[in-house]
Amino acid sequence: MIITAYPFVMHTKTKLNDMKITIRQEKPSDYKAVFDLIETAFKELKISDHKEQFLVERLRESDAFIPELSLVAEYENEIIGHILLTKIKIKNDREEIIALALAPVSVLPKFQNRGIGTMLIENAHSIAKELNYELIVLLGHAKYYPRFGYDQADKFGIKLPFDVPKENCMVKALTKNGLDGVNGTVVYPKEFNE
Repeated sequence: MIITAYPFVMHTKTKLNDMKITIRQEKPSDYKAVFDLIETAFKELKISDHKEQFLVERLRESDAFIPELSLVAEYENEIIGHILLTKIKIKNDREEIIALALAPVSVLPKFQNRGIGTMLIENAHSIAKELNYELIVLLGHAKYYPRFGYDQADKFGIKLPFDVPKENCMVKALTKNGLDGVNGTVVYPKEFNE
């Protein structure tokens, strides 16, 4: 694996199953390809509202957007994967804690189950940590995300502002003590609700 670091941006090239994959920060010129990718990736999922691509468009225009945490996976000049982490808050009676939401992560169906989602998630985690974020919250598959260090959020007193199965609401600390004293309700940017 070859990693070239730029200020707060990781650019990774790796050989994966004889594929040379590049993970890099998304550029405005990628937006149309990313829109189409997300639409295709979620098209057949029954648990999706099939509007994730519109959520990404709204989040790019919001105060929650962090350009360094919108990453694409590229293979032979084609964008085949994307991940987005945006700012959220965890609020309780005493304080508001800034954290990140992972949503969504997308890989074109013909490239799924090859480790590309893993590459995107691990690179996003590294950059988020470099940017001094301590926590990531997600709503996702209970059997997929624990391999990346995610655990049920309710174990730490963190809940989502809507009803979901507990096993699908997860949190990950990016630092050793990142979850110490953290509890409350996740407050998503308004763009998640439109």
